[in-house]
Amino acid sequence: MSKPSFAGLARRAAVLGALTLATTCVFAQWKPTRPINLIVPWAAGGSTDQVTRVAALEMEKALGQTIVIVNQPGASGAIGTKSALDAPKDGYTWTAGAAQDLGAYETLGSLKTRMADWHLFLSVANIQVIGVNPSSPYKDAKELIEAMKAKPGKITVATAGVTSAGHNAMDFISKATGVKYREVSYDGGNPAVVATVSGETEVTTQLAVEQADMIRGKRLRALATVSDKPLELEGYGTIPALSTQVPGFSAPPNYFGIFIPKGVPDDVVKTVTKVWDEQIAKSEALMKYARQRGALFNPLSGEAAQEAVKPAVQANAWNLFAAGKAKVSPDTVGIPKP
Repeated sequence: MSKPSFAGLARRAAVLGALTLATTCVFAQWKPTRPINLIVPWAAGGSTDQVTRVAALEMEKALGQTIVIVNQPGASGAIGTKSALDAPKDGYTWTAGAAQDLGAYETLGSLKTRMADWHLFLSVANIQVIGVNPSSPYKDAKELIEAMKAKPGKITVATAGVTSAGHNAMDFISKATGVKYREVSYDGGNPAVVATVSGETEVTTQLAVEQADMIRGKRLRALATVSDKPLELEGYGTIPALSTQVPGFSAPPNYFGIFIPKGVPDDVVKTVTKVWDEQIAKSEALMKYARQRGALFNPLSGEAAQEAVKPAVQANAWNLFAAGKAKVSPDTVGIPKP
């Protein structure tokens, strides 16, 4: 029997390689056979709820399975997050939110979990805005800060609780200016914004995505972004940066996304990662959401996502500790000082 030619061996190797690759792809591809529960640990209508519903619809198309949004607010997001953490690690229970909140739970003593316990799938980075009721006398951030200094602890600020973006924004502002305020907490960003619109509170520092419609409708007056960068809001114009009136002020971007607890099957993670990197990264629906709501479209997963969220997680945890709101020092739970 004649020996196969080099060309014949090459063809066999190519066929074998293709079959191996196909087999690997089959094993790596996860096809969910029942609906996925996606727990939003905040009230309906808020920043987490908004972007999660858009992302979930895109994921449904890619996975061919229904994703059920379950709103489970409470304890500044810790209750819903714990439900996802305690659920069977079969890939059918996810959660969502701001990464900086997820990173603060252990410091606060509300939930024993760290960033390393989760697979992160980030969709947008959000920015906080100082919004006031239009009947208030404050025309810019400088006037508001001066009033807070003149009436320490008197001016009411609506936030979604101790780990929320709004609370975090006020921690940054207090640290930079020394102001004191009276915080009024709600079960989510949307109720906090509504409270300021109705006049129940004077100020909110929740995210632009939660305030956008009210700002466009002139039911809130936007004074500044809680950032060193201005924000272009579609249908409104430019919201100036707080740094223009508080020199040197800055704050890290606040990334939002979907979180899957580690311990789920590898094929779940590989499939979701592939969908996120190849389809969510090009999602017109999420791009449109970001343009209209005043967010930065920036899908990330894996190590890139873990690295991207570190600055906000560190800043949030250490601000909470410095303000006496954290039960343990962040460096004892793996969060080094920024």
